[in-house]
Amino acid sequence: MVKIMTLQQLKYAIEIAKCGSINIAAKKLFITQPSLSKAIKELELELNKTIFERTNRGVSVTVDGAEFLGYARQVIEQTELLEKRYFNVKPSMQHFSVSTQHYAFAVNAFVDLIKEYGIDEYEFNLKETKTYEIIDDVKNLRSEIGILYINEFNSKVLNKLFKENNLIFTKLFVARPHVFVSIKNPLSNLKEVTLKDLEDYPYLSFEQGEFNSFHFSEEILSTISHKKKIRVNDRATLFNLLIGLNGYTISTGIINSDLNGNDIIAVPLNVEEEIRVGWISHKNIKLSQLANIYINALNEIIKKI
Repeated sequence: MVKIMTLQQLKYAIEIAKCGSINIAAKKLFITQPSLSKAIKELELELNKTIFERTNRGVSVTVDGAEFLGYARQVIEQTELLEKRYFNVKPSMQHFSVSTQHYAFAVNAFVDLIKEYGIDEYEFNLKETKTYEIIDDVKNLRSEIGILYINEFNSKVLNKLFKENNLIFTKLFVARPHVFVSIKNPLSNLKEVTLKDLEDYPYLSFEQGEFNSFHFSEEILSTISHKKKIRVNDRATLFNLLIGLNGYTISTGIINSDLNGNDIIAVPLNVEEEIRVGWISHKNIKLSQLANIYINALNEIIKKI
């Protein structure tokens, strides 16, 4: 008799992709790790496809696995709708994850998503992280959406990664480079600044960890040398150092006073560069309702910029 995959197996596979680890997924699913591994192995044998590649760092989704999980998610979503409509079953907790470079507008859209969706139970993740990890999160379906920028310098490398990992980049907006500085910084009084103006001030950038290539830098003009340079991991620390050390960083110029206060301003940087900010998604995965709401929130915020 031919065995047919079960909804349980589909849910198991989706949870493993989300966690990036069979061990962590097993704990969340309240089953043993060997039982979960066996269930997935049986599913892969039935499909005659490898869904996950096992590594010492966890698991990653294969090309075949991403396609399968795209269908699996749709099946589970439709099953839940049927259960709610005909059996009055309580909807399962909703999950949604975004990985992003350090952009305030991404946080604003996340807030709008939660307010608009208005459900009683959910587990949402907003991860401000390194450029390579954003790509890896979306490739392995740990995040449904990734937000980052491309420009003339990094586009060749990033577009190659997008293609290799079956990712699609969708532009949100194009910005001219600005520097973020404290309102007490002498540069804050200028209509625009030059690279020469910045030479004596501490330059702040976001740490990129293991993949600290110039092409993965969150700031443009990453190949320029600086007399004073500080790397940080989070936006709050960077902004505190902008104020405390009269430092600067280079970004899009979009800043939110509700999130970041009124002590930091954006001053145009006089360089011939463009920053194309957008979102990436997996081309084999149909966007969920939550992802579409989030993208709509992003676009509404961008319209107001």
